[in-house]
Formats: sequence, structure tokens, C-alpha cells
Amino acid sequence: MAIRVEHMAAAAVLISCLAVQGGASAQDVDTAMDSGTFDKATAERAFPAGRPYSPWAGRNFPTRPLFGDTHLHTSFSMDAGAFGARLGPRDAYRFAKGEEVMASSGQPVKLSRPLDFLVVADHSDNMGFFPDLLAGKPEILADPTGRRWYDMVQSGDGATAALEIISAFSQDKFPPALLYTPDSRAYKSAWDETIDAAEEANEPGRFTAFIGYEWTSNTGGNNLHRNVIFRDNADKADQVVPYTVYPPGSDNPRDLWKWMDAYEAKTGGNVLAIAHNGNLSNGRMFPMIEPGTDKPLDREYAETRAKWERLYEATQIKGDGETHPFLSPNDEFADFETWDKGNLDLSVKKTPEMLQYEYAREALKNGLKLEAGLGVNPYKFGMIGSTDAHTGLAAVAEDNYFGKTSAMEPNPERLTKPFVESKNGTIFEWETSGSGYAAVWAKENTRQAIFDAMERRETYATTGPRMVVWLFGGFDFTADDANTRTPAITGYTKGVPMGGDLRDAPDGKAPSFLVAALKDPIGANLDRYQIVKGWLDDAGELHEQVYDVAWSGDREPGADGKVPAVGSTVDVENATWTNTIGAPELIAVWSDPDFDASQRAFYYGRVIEIPTPRWTAYDAAKFGVEPLEGTTMTLQDRAYTSPIWYTPSE
Repeated sequence: MAIRVEHMAAAAVLISCLAVQGGASAQDVDTAMDSGTFDKATAERAFPAGRPYSPWAGRNFPTRPLFGDTHLHTSFSMDAGAFGARLGPRDAYRFAKGEEVMASSGQPVKLSRPLDFLVVADHSDNMGFFPDLLAGKPEILADPTGRRWYDMVQSGDGATAALEIISAFSQDKFPPALLYTPDSRAYKSAWDETIDAAEEANEPGRFTAFIGYEWTSNTGGNNLHRNVIFRDNADKADQVVPYTVYPPGSDNPRDLWKWMDAYEAKTGGNVLAIAHNGNLSNGRMFPMIEPGTDKPLDREYAETRAKWERLYEATQIKGDGETHPFLSPNDEFADFETWDKGNLDLSVKKTPEMLQYEYAREALKNGLKLEAGLGVNPYKFGMIGSTDAHTGLAAVAEDNYFGKTSAMEPNPERLTKPFVESKNGTIFEWETSGSGYAAVWAKENTRQAIFDAMERRETYATTGPRMVVWLFGGFDFTADDANTRTPAITGYTKGVPMGGDLRDAPDGKAPSFLVAALKDPIGANLDRYQIVKGWLDDAGELHEQVYDVAWSGDREPGADGKVPAVGSTVDVENATWTNTIGAPELIAVWSDPDFDASQRAFYYGRVIEIPTPRWTAYDAAKFGVEPLEGTTMTLQDRAYTSPIWYTPSE
């Protein structure tokens, strides 16, 4: 090792780095001391075996999660604008950075705390159309449908116009004369402004503003949207325009992946895609056969999807996407913020056989089976949450919920008003969920560091609260590791973090997991930390099991292994609760009691808060409105970590 150390501080940093990266040998210490002016005897007293006194010196791992939103729409999205959004990308970034802004409904709004990052992900198709519609551009008013939509917006009936726009787009009935193709001046201008807003808002080290968009595949109302995020700055992102569905684009994800590959080849940049929560895809988000055919998925599909789609949006305003009670009947927490009436525009009713191809847990299980046959797992994704708000406001805290659309911003009617109606049912505005955020374990707050953490799947989803959640897996954790006050140091030293892989279990050893969680500093206490396991048995059958591994209080598991409910302190009438139950933190080491070293498996963490008032309770108390019968008034917010996968030797 030929390293010249000129100063004492530099020598100390060198030794610290050597220690953190695997331990400094005596020879390493001698080299550092002899080549500089640092006193060797002092160093050996201060840093026995090369270890620094400060546990954080020379650290090369993330020390806190960064919270953000990868899926926010502004007035640049044609449906958001029609619904009443008047805030543009610059407004969205200002709000996410902690500024108070005036919402489109004329109400002042501010976050409790700034976010760390944001992706303004306006729809790829017809980007910039709505500002021109609102302005009454002559070429739009010359079209009868454009004139009618303009008149509806001007008369205050923009919400109806928005639903018509969504339906026309979904059912391939959008007027060709109103399409803003990516080669048009108006489209390119909107994309340039989107990029400029992100560049202006980006402050490396303090706040990250990603360049991005949402690819809007929605044929037949079956939602297959992806949020596309650039690691790069404007010099690369501006060399392309977003990939669209309408000509010259495609509604097939394979074609989006080809566009992404072409972007990287052209610019030398990096891009990823995050699949929209799948509960409105009507069984198309996680297929087992090639869409539109009766052929099983092939290896090329699996490899390509695994390359480009390393994350999944497991929770958002349009419902939760972790699992469904039909799929997980033994999971008492499965029925959470469930949307299962149909596809995006309710043009096709939901049927039970669709469900396994829509939810994260079932996709993770099916991925194990596909990997066994193809050698590649197309559904090896990490978890995040995001809002999908169409307001320009990433505001989804239960007591600060500004709705799915600007027409749904706080008002007395939203507790009783329908959102989507069709012959197949009605979705009420009260059914929208105050969710969620993406939590990322990045080493610093920059585009590059956050993107890299997303690519390695070191992420978790929250349904709104900013709880801190760790999950580490390995074969050498012991019960004593649960006594640490620095779980990250122990976790990274002895195992792999969420999003990682375990392989080839040593003889006689089962994987063990160091789990830890801290409550949101201004939020609710924690009820429990669970491990969700899925596995493929020797007969090719898939299974799942939920284990309670850490919980608050002195509750004891029952004969079925389940910990009893934590109770509730919620006062629904006044929309309050107390933190007199639950725990501010949970930490434990858990080893899989049912492990079979020959079977593929995954493990992810689910952290559950104590019950708190849902946004509907806050609305009822604020506006004095009586909710509709059946309205959910309380909830247990939660977080879902990315899995850790176990793969046996072949």
C-alpha cells in the first residue's frame, strides 16, 4: 500500500476508512504512521486494531432515510389541469422544499416538514395541452370537442371534463386534432419548462429535484403507468422527449424499455422506471403470460423488466398495493385502503382471478416461480410509496390531506361526493387514501446518490408517516445485536440491507434478520414490526407467512402465533389520539423457524403504527359533516421495506 499521509487528520481519516471498509491491519497502520507525521504510539492507543473512537468516522453507508415523492402531477398534466390544478412544476418544487403556497382552491397550505426529494411526473401524453386549453388557443377551440371541454372548464365543470378526457384517452377516442405529439413545438416547450423547473429547484446536499415524467399506458382503462426518472441533469435529459402512448409511441412496456435503452446509449446517462401500483390494471401489471398472447413469459422479458423496473409503487392515493384479503386471508392487516372495484375508469369490473397479477406480495411470490423456470426473476423489485396527487401538492398526511385532484382539495363535500361513477360501481372521494411517500437509504441528498440507492433497492414505502425503518439479513446475527444503539453499523457489518440477496445458507444455519424502527418524531407510536415471508416449495407451490417479530407492551402471542391487537386511543369525534399505547421504537433479531435451505424465498418488513384518525375524521370534525355510512374513520399507517431474497445453490 503506497499512500503518502501529510497530516495527522488525514492519517486519522485513512485509518478510519480502512477500519470501516473491512478492518485495518497492523501493517496498514504502520504504513500510515511511518509515511506521515502522525505519532504512532498515540494512534495505537486511540485506535486499537485500527478502529476509530467515533463510530461514524469514515462511514461508507447511509445514516438516515431521505423522504420524497416520485409521482406528482401539476397543471401540465391534461387531466390534472381539467380537475382544477393551477400549480405548475415550479410551484410543486417550492412546496416540497417547505414553502407555504396557495393551493389551486385558494387555500394556504404547507408541509409539516420539507421533503428531501421530488419528481414532478406529469403525463407523457399531451404534456402541456391543458395550459393551452385553459388559455383558449384558437387551434383547440376550432375542434368541437376542444371547444366543449374549454366551455366546461370555464363554467366550473372541469372535473367532468377531466373524466371525459381520461375516458377518451383510455378508450382510444381522443380527438386527433387535439393530440400534442412529442415533435410539436408546444410539447417540446412544456418538456423544456419541466426540465428547467427541476434544474432551478435542485440543490445538491439539501434538496433533490429529479427530472422525470409518467408514461401513460392506459388502454381500455387498464392502468400500466410507469414513472420514468433520470439520474442525469438537463444536458442529457434535454436530448430526448418523453416516450408516449399515442403515435409515434406505444402502450407496450417492452417498447418503453427499448426507449430507455436508446436513451442510455445516446447520452451515456441513466434512467429507471417505477411501475404504478397495479390495483387498477385489472390483472395486467404482473403477468405470467405474454400480454395479448397465450405464451408464457420468456427469459428476454424477465431480464429486461428486471433491468429497468427495480422498484414498485406499493402504496398511493388510489389505494394500497401490498396485498389483498382475497390473496392473504390469514393476514389480519391485509384489508388496508383497498381499491378493488374495477380498472381506472371503472369500464371493466374487477374479478377475483385478476387480483394475483396486481399486488406486490403475490408478484414477489410469482417471481420466485418464474425465476425457477427462466433463471431470472422479473419481479425482483423494491418497495416505495408516492402520492400520484394531481394537485401539484405532495400533501398526504392525514391531518393535511389535499386530495387526489384540486377539485378534491379540503371542502365539506368531499366526504360524500362520488369520484368515479359507472355502471360497474362508484368510487367515492372518501375512499382515496392519504398515501404515500418513498423512503430511500442514500448516502447523500443528490440525484446520483438517491438514484443509485433506488437501483440497489435500498428503499421502503410509507403510507404517510416518516418513520425510520431498518431491515438487515444474514446468517450471523445474534440476540445481543438487538441491544445495539447503532443498528446500521451492526447490520452492514454482519449482513445485507433491504433490497439485498442471501445465497447458499451455511450448513445448519437459517437466515436471521436485524429489524429496527423508530416512530415518526411528530407521529404515532408503533404497534409491531412484522416479517412477511414468501417461498417456493419443492413441489413448485407458493406459500406466504406473516410473523410478528417485535411489538410494544407485554402482549403475548396466542396459540396461532399472532400478537393481540394493540388497542386504540382514537377519539373519532374530535379527531385526536394519544401515544399512551405502542412504543416509540422497536428492535429485535429474528431467525426463520421454518427455513429450508433448498427453497427460494423472500422476506420483507412491515411496520404497523397504533390506530390514528384517518383524514375523513379530520374532515368530519373540521367541517361538521356527517360521513356516509361505511366511511373508514381510523387506520393503522404502515411501512413496507424492500425484500431480501434468499437463493439456494443450483
